[in-house]
Amino acid sequence: MQKIGVFVCHCGTNIAATVDVKAVAEALSHEAGVVISQEYQYMCSEAGQNLVKDAIKEYGLTGVVICSCSPRMHENTFRKAAASAGLNPYLVEIANIREQCSWIHKDIATATEKAIILGKAAIAKVHLNTPLIAGESPVAKRALVIGGGIAGIQTALDIAEAGFEVDIVEKEATIGGKMAQIDKTFPTLDCAACILTPKMVEASQNEKITIHSYSEVSAVKGFIGNFTATIKKKRRFVDESKCTGCGVCTEVCPMQKVPNAFNLGLNNRGAVYIPFAQAVPKVATIDANYCLKLRKGDVNEKVCGKCAAACTAGAINYYQQDEYIEQKYGAIVVATGFNPIKLDKYDEFAYNQCADVVTSLELERLMNAAGPNGGTLLRPSDKTHPHKIVFVQCVGSRCDDSKGKPYCSKICCMYTAKHAMLIREKYPDTEVYVFYIDVRTPGKNFDEFYRRAVEQYNVHYIKGMVGKVTPKADGKIDVQASDLLSNEQLHIDADMVVLATAIEPDKTARPLATMLTTQMDTNDFFTEAHAKLRPVESATAGIFLSGACQGPKDIPETVAQASAAASKAIGLLVKDSITCNPCVAHSNELMCNGCSACEKVCPYGAITYQDKEFRTPYRTTVMRRVASVNPAVCQGCGACTVACPSGAMDLNGFSNSQIMAEVDAICK
Repeated sequence: MQKIGVFVCHCGTNIAATVDVKAVAEALSHEAGVVISQEYQYMCSEAGQNLVKDAIKEYGLTGVVICSCSPRMHENTFRKAAASAGLNPYLVEIANIREQCSWIHKDIATATEKAIILGKAAIAKVHLNTPLIAGESPVAKRALVIGGGIAGIQTALDIAEAGFEVDIVEKEATIGGKMAQIDKTFPTLDCAACILTPKMVEASQNEKITIHSYSEVSAVKGFIGNFTATIKKKRRFVDESKCTGCGVCTEVCPMQKVPNAFNLGLNNRGAVYIPFAQAVPKVATIDANYCLKLRKGDVNEKVCGKCAAACTAGAINYYQQDEYIEQKYGAIVVATGFNPIKLDKYDEFAYNQCADVVTSLELERLMNAAGPNGGTLLRPSDKTHPHKIVFVQCVGSRCDDSKGKPYCSKICCMYTAKHAMLIREKYPDTEVYVFYIDVRTPGKNFDEFYRRAVEQYNVHYIKGMVGKVTPKADGKIDVQASDLLSNEQLHIDADMVVLATAIEPDKTARPLATMLTTQMDTNDFFTEAHAKLRPVESATAGIFLSGACQGPKDIPETVAQASAAASKAIGLLVKDSITCNPCVAHSNELMCNGCSACEKVCPYGAITYQDKEFRTPYRTTVMRRVASVNPAVCQGCGACTVACPSGAMDLNGFSNSQIMAEVDAICK
């Protein structure tokens, strides 16, 4: 005989303000098998949990229903409470009457009625629940960090410091990311390279860290503690173990008109290149799209070869092929970073028509001592000194149209203030205008930094929008804008225009999320498991989020989140084994027809097929192909149960009969 206890939570006023909690407890007390039904202010509190424990012991409960908030919040809390009282934790069911009732309904009668229905559905399921036993799975003591920017570097260093092996996979030829392209950092105006390059060198010299640059993750299988990743090391036509980074090959290459991607195309480099002087690893790479010897896809023995002839180390290898490395990992940290949006749809700013209209990141390179002008700010068009510069804020940010992004990119206000201050300090004869919607300075000492730009450096901040940017025949740029405070239309003859473009996730983020079977929001940022309580964990166990892949961030916030992600990964890696989820799929071999539908939809590769002997009613044996589930790999997503046409696949804890019992209870 079933003895079920029902406990309804007020959740302060989160639930009780819209749901008549006492009425819910009273209605559910009359359900079959319910021996106790009571309500309490905070069920998740210690006192609330003790109510559950005492009831289990006093009434000998065989099942528990908690009517409260989402199981994502406190299912583990109540399972542990039940287990401590001697009840199998998988005999506890959560009815979500907060998110699914009180938070979405304003009418008390409607919310209360729905809460009662959800409670009845949970009770119906508990009647069919069976005790489940969780197994254990070993943890691979190695971490994978995808992305080699400041977020990935900081994460890897923290994990390595804890004594675990770490692999950094970076798609570019060097680690460093966007921070390597920046000149100074706000609000302290530190040299970005002076902060970053020591960490890059530290990562390269750490015996626990392996850097796979010019590489990408091509496949990921497995589950928390036991991921298997395939890393594709793209051919750079240079043997990393032999290259000394001397740069002779880059000097002798005759193809010296290749757009320099590191300088955002503002100058040229050779077909053989080292991205920048402090690159890690400092290894040359041959761009096969421009190399005279390789650009037709095959090695032309009769053409060029000057880099190979000049290389005394014998590192040049025109026949090098892509290399694939397969490695097991216990934890994966995503640190794929961001990119500025493309401005193809913003013709009103003349970005594609005028070389002197640049993005903020391009301005960083123009001002950088290692940039195309050696640190002297010159107009790209004629290499002359600009005397009037206009900054345009929120280009592509906070847009309600299809061209841009609906969110604030967070860093633009501050780096524009930084640019304005640096220009005014180094070139006092240059006038600087900043057109803004509003100035956002949420970080520590950020507002003081912005005020310095206005009060100390006399930067002209104008609240208004730039409507059109038009290049003029005399080399000037006509900036047509509105001053909303004075209600005037302005025309400024500028020498340069700088666009503070929105930032977006790297293009590799979405395919990577699909590969990792984790979630993204509508803007292609990775979604955290819980915005407040689990901000660096993804919804997929064992996968953590670091830096701007999760949302727009400045450098301090990125480094903080990187260390937080590392601490979560370390917390996993220190375990010798983890408790597996017992809610896994299983196959009824007598019903299975061997169609492979479940195998094709399984994202974890947990389902295989094997031939088995079956006896027929006529006492003969036949061989049949049937599905077999590896419980250590299965994560209980339920995709196979939906795909199975014969109904052979079922899920422990969420069986077809349990789901139908819930449906029947709702429809009564």
